[in-house]
Amino acid sequence: MATSHPPSTTAAGTGRCPFTGQTGPAREDRISEWSPDRQETFGSAHADYAALRADNAFPWSEDYGGFWAATTYEDILAITQDDELFSTAKQNVVPHVPRASRRPPLHFDPPEHTDYRTAIDPVFRRSVVTEHVGAFRDSARRLVDGMLMETAPDGVRHLSAPFAMDCFASLLGLPRDQTREIRELGVRYGFAIQDMDNPVIEECSKRLYEIAREIYDRRLAEDPDPSRDLVASLHRAALDPNTAITETSAVATIRQLIVAGMGAPQAVLGSCIAHLATDPELQAHLRAHPEDLPSAIEEMLRLHAPYRVFARTAKRDTVIHGRPVAQDEPIALIFPSANRDETRFEDPDTFILRRKQNSHLAFGRGSHKCPAATMGRLELLIALEELLSRTESFTLAGEIVMMNWLEYGPRSVPLAIRPADGTP
Repeated sequence: MATSHPPSTTAAGTGRCPFTGQTGPAREDRISEWSPDRQETFGSAHADYAALRADNAFPWSEDYGGFWAATTYEDILAITQDDELFSTAKQNVVPHVPRASRRPPLHFDPPEHTDYRTAIDPVFRRSVVTEHVGAFRDSARRLVDGMLMETAPDGVRHLSAPFAMDCFASLLGLPRDQTREIRELGVRYGFAIQDMDNPVIEECSKRLYEIAREIYDRRLAEDPDPSRDLVASLHRAALDPNTAITETSAVATIRQLIVAGMGAPQAVLGSCIAHLATDPELQAHLRAHPEDLPSAIEEMLRLHAPYRVFARTAKRDTVIHGRPVAQDEPIALIFPSANRDETRFEDPDTFILRRKQNSHLAFGRGSHKCPAATMGRLELLIALEELLSRTESFTLAGEIVMMNWLEYGPRSVPLAIRPADGTP
């Protein structure tokens, strides 16, 4: 890993790293070096992260009970690829969310985690995901057409949030009535998390578990192909005594994937819409050259990665970026910062179409890399194709409102839209 300035010290208690002999303040005596900004504007976080990378690339924060923040590409890559030293089983997000039980597969390390991924990953392979292109496109068209009819269209509320939920519902093979309920519940749950509205979060979470159980039972009654159906694949694994999966944990996995399937896609698509609304030249180029849209999406994924609260804890005392980290201390992985690390990406804050060596970390890396990366790219492609083709232009009609620390992306993108000829 990269090295930086020596760890800060205080006159009060100190802790000594067993591997290097370096000393630093004991946790209770550390000085907070950084605090996440809860009142961001679109893009403002990146100036903060650039300053951290330059001056203190691995800061300690007393927020949320105390955590380290990894901001460089090299550090985050190393941490995510080292399952022997770093764990998600103790705390996988900052802030820590107390739960009665761990939620698979995010709260498990290999080899247990591997059992879940062995069941999940094949269902997200390209040949399966592309079977849902028609449903994805129908949803995008309906939502864009509906947004064109709104007096105050919003790129998140009217497109990215419901579209993300529609796509995951299609993958699960849900009927329209249940798709509608999940869409409404998912949007409500997502905004409740942003507002830290605990009663609504608990209400929605309980209903999500009930829905996951309903989905599990309904899909199995239809006897789907385990090689192409998420529920059937998890159920088959649950029947295998050699795996860590049980029927209860299989249902919990469905519930967890519903939440994951709406959060990140909504955030990234919202960021893409906001980005395009502020760049009319790029809009015009992509309408004239739709073949460039996949490359543009990769660059927007780099610029607007959604994950920054996923965390690892050290399984033993170690050193990261020259600083002693104690066993079980949480480390937040600031992927949006890593994707603009100037030591990895030339001119990192500039959108460069067809950027060479664009090895961004928008989908994570290592054993916990997002299993739905292929699906996520397809969702972005279809939604943006429909938005661009069915509009002549769209610009911001007000201030972008960002999500809180829990996810990087907008919760509101007010738009002024000029429909294309022949659309509503």
